[in-house]
Amino acid sequence: MSDLPLIQADRAVPPPAATTPSGGRRRRLRLLSRTDRVVITLMVLVPLLLVTGFVWLPAAATVLLSGTNWDGIGPLNEIEFVGARNYSDVVNIYPPFVPAIQHNLLWLAVLFLVASPFGMFLAVLLDKELRGSRFYQTALYLPVVLSLALIGFVWQLLYSRDQGLINAVFGSNVDWYGDSNVNIWAVMVASGWRHVGYIMLLYLAGLKGVDPSLREAAAVDGASESKTFFRVVFPVMRPINIIVLVVTVIESLRAFDLVWVVNKGRNGLELISALVTQNVVGEASRIGFGSALATIMLVVSLVFIAIYLATVMRENRQ
Repeated sequence: MSDLPLIQADRAVPPPAATTPSGGRRRRLRLLSRTDRVVITLMVLVPLLLVTGFVWLPAAATVLLSGTNWDGIGPLNEIEFVGARNYSDVVNIYPPFVPAIQHNLLWLAVLFLVASPFGMFLAVLLDKELRGSRFYQTALYLPVVLSLALIGFVWQLLYSRDQGLINAVFGSNVDWYGDSNVNIWAVMVASGWRHVGYIMLLYLAGLKGVDPSLREAAAVDGASESKTFFRVVFPVMRPINIIVLVVTVIESLRAFDLVWVVNKGRNGLELISALVTQNVVGEASRIGFGSALATIMLVVSLVFIAIYLATVMRENRQ
């Protein structure tokens, strides 16, 4: 009888309320001071405004202007909308468009099939912690911090017909930048030199994040180094592979600086990005036509970016 009040008292105590994630977030927000909330708001709002003002609004304006015949002169209220005529003219009556598409595809193929695998190969070698690997990493990554315009000037010292190192060594007289039959290959070598260092860094970071136990298990099973890499390590780095694919596609589309330094994207170096610049800021000043070309580049880029984002979100849900 003496224990009954104690039992009833225990039953009268309500169980602790379960803490939901949203309730925990609200409790943490209540603990933040007013200054902390202002700082967090500014940290979110300022980058959002900058991205909106410098990326999304110009992109939206480009899409809208692609349906006009605006030449950049005159008030905006006099702009005439022409629908899809600019796109039709780009495909049907603009001779540089087809060579530009071919050159961009060739650029993509060389970067994806040659430069990217070579960068991955260098990353695998440097991941072995060879002597002097820090020096090699710095030397191979150095071209990445240089602009493509500066790389064009650097390779001019090698490609110059009269004073270039290549012609001096081989005793040739090839105009590497001026000959339309070879200049596209010359600039792709220069671009690939920069791209290799970037891909090497991405794969090196990915290799550092691979669980060592996977390699140890493969070694216990008797797998060689090559089989271990292609059947164990490489599939694990799928997010890095998607990033490399997206980066390679974007690099092949934005290959502008190098060809513009050489000859402003003419005489065998036609690229979509160079055609956009020629029409928007060149002598023609065809804003609407150049915006149509830029919109085509934007759509192609968004396709691969969407693939990357879908892959990342799918893996986060698993």
